[in-house]
Amino acid sequence: MSDSLWYQEAVFYELYIRAYADGNGDGHGDFRGAIAKLDHIQSLGVNCIWVMPMYPSPLKDDGYDVADYCNIHADYGTLADFKAFLDAAHARGLRVVTDMVMNHTSDQHPWFQAARQDKNSPYRDYYVWSDTGSEYADTRIIFLDTEPSNWTYDEAAGQYFWHRFYSNQPDLNYDNTAVHDEMMAIIRFWLDMGIDGFRADAVPYLYEREGTNCENLPETHQFLQKVRQLIDEEYPDRVLIAEANQWPQDLLPYFGTPQHPEFHVCFHFPIMPRLYMALKKGDKTPIVDILNQTPPIPQGTQWMTFLRNHDELTLEMVTAEEREWMWQQYAPEPRMRLNMGIRRRQIPLLDHDQRKWFLLNALFLSLPGTPIIYYGDEIGMGDDIWLPDRHGCRTPMQWNAGKNAGFSLADETYLPLNADYEQVNVAAQERDPDSYLNMTRFLIQTRQSQTALRRGEMAWVETENTAVLAFRRHVNGKDGVLCVFNLSDQPQPFTLHRERVNMLAPSQPMLNGTLTLAPYEACWFQN
Repeated sequence: MSDSLWYQEAVFYELYIRAYADGNGDGHGDFRGAIAKLDHIQSLGVNCIWVMPMYPSPLKDDGYDVADYCNIHADYGTLADFKAFLDAAHARGLRVVTDMVMNHTSDQHPWFQAARQDKNSPYRDYYVWSDTGSEYADTRIIFLDTEPSNWTYDEAAGQYFWHRFYSNQPDLNYDNTAVHDEMMAIIRFWLDMGIDGFRADAVPYLYEREGTNCENLPETHQFLQKVRQLIDEEYPDRVLIAEANQWPQDLLPYFGTPQHPEFHVCFHFPIMPRLYMALKKGDKTPIVDILNQTPPIPQGTQWMTFLRNHDELTLEMVTAEEREWMWQQYAPEPRMRLNMGIRRRQIPLLDHDQRKWFLLNALFLSLPGTPIIYYGDEIGMGDDIWLPDRHGCRTPMQWNAGKNAGFSLADETYLPLNADYEQVNVAAQERDPDSYLNMTRFLIQTRQSQTALRRGEMAWVETENTAVLAFRRHVNGKDGVLCVFNLSDQPQPFTLHRERVNMLAPSQPMLNGTLTLAPYEACWFQN
């Protein structure tokens, strides 16, 4: 499967193993269950699976609190089960990347347990400690709803420890080169097993320096360059993906330079809320503005885009006024909000309106970048706002109308099923040509058939109408696709200057001249 730039044109599928398919009847999804569902994933037309953390963990943060980096959580199976999953995915032409949680561990990790019990343990210096808990006061608190400070006092240690996330997730001390060695060994362990790369979680926060906000520090980039050097020298066709919730300009250093490369791919966080904002306002301005602020990136790199994922729909990258407006529009109930975001799935956010869903997905899949589909969004799964934290968007996958939606034969599942599973499930949608599932396949297949949509450049097309967004994707000025979207709930005019076929409505005749775009209509016009 060697193609060193494969990630630039791929479509990813985000897989939460616990939620997907239960192979042993214990109410938890596992790798054996997921193997049986790989044909479904392959049928979508995606190229790569991103597996959320599968490591042993107390699951205070759904596995992002790692207790052992080189093993598999018992609920998910064994290392042999994971290897079988990996081999089965590769046999279907699907690549697999996993989460690499570099910034912190669980407080249950043996390193931290040794560190807190003995001041003279070599592991003490694997973490960041303070006698006062007053250092780095300029650093923001990420989980405002639950954490009063980035410092927590540990009785056994007799000191405060530093954490950027939950207080059960102590940050590692990257000023200690032994931590570097541990991380490099972990990276080699999984790449030697055959995975195709890592999504590196929360990378801006690796180092702390007084008088700074402890984000994006030069030392962080120096370490990440070491990681990339390891990949390039030892595993040249693998990918490193940066999850860094930052503005595009601030993300640019995470791509590195030709002399000192870092990540192949970086998440583009700010585009996501603006897609929803533009749709609700019927105004393309938020999309145009943020993409105009997005700098060119080095050759051989790519942005990564998404509409929803396992976290809340983050509103960190909007103004305070825009955040309040988004909450009013998309999360009127307090239960729908979390931290600085919205904990809803895609379909409830779009009022279960298939026109809005098709428009938003067609828009997202035609923008520059490597797109991610979140499990369940391909069938329009709902959510459960009454579950705590972000669990409402992490409920069991809905396969059919049978017991537990075909997810598990157990009497009790890790989270309750969504109430809509008898209507919203894979089996029902396989039989419906106009279902979310079949539209997802159609959109991905059509996108992947067009070189310009996979890796073309982008140029705005002026519409003189804020409700109509239009741009051209092209490769060296040729093989172009003209993408046009009516973001409003009213018909809108758009003029074509020569005959074209709308690939999103292939049964329609060739179109030319002034068209009337239906409310929420999306068009991909072939040259």
